[in-house]
Amino acid sequence: MRQLMFPVTVLFGAALAVSVAASPGQTSRKAPAIAAPAPMRPAPAGALPPLPRVSFEPARPMTVVQQVYEFAARHPEVLGYVPCYCGCESVGHKSNHDCFVRSRAADGHIVEWDSHGLGCAICLDVGRKAMTMFNQGMSVSAIRTAIEREYSGRLPSHTPTPLPPAPGRTS
Repeated sequence: MRQLMFPVTVLFGAALAVSVAASPGQTSRKAPAIAAPAPMRPAPAGALPPLPRVSFEPARPMTVVQQVYEFAARHPEVLGYVPCYCGCESVGHKSNHDCFVRSRAADGHIVEWDSHGLGCAICLDVGRKAMTMFNQGMSVSAIRTAIEREYSGRLPSHTPTPLPPAPGRTS
């Protein structure tokens, strides 16, 4: 056992020295950059899977719920860059898109819906406003700015949502 102590101690010290040398100075308190999400393909045209069954009343009329869920499925390039303000970052959501879509296949097909959006008025309202602005021709950056302006002053938290790519660039 003692024969292993010296090499382990040397290895640990070397690893520590490399990590300290590679890390930025301790005086910097910059928040970590939020990584852009991997590009998601929209759900292809055609029928979408049925929404999940839940044991509670939806937070908005079912026609609104269906419209927002379909928008999330068909436009991840919008809702993937729009924050949500209901506190759902505590369950791992990164954007308003995550309130509705839990997973999708590489080709964009919806694999699983997230039922959270069904019962959350904030999620649905953010998604519906983003959908309305998108349908009016607003850019993703302008949509995000409008949503932030409306919600950030009155609700204490939001998802750690990356900024949309600059015009002319892809993520």
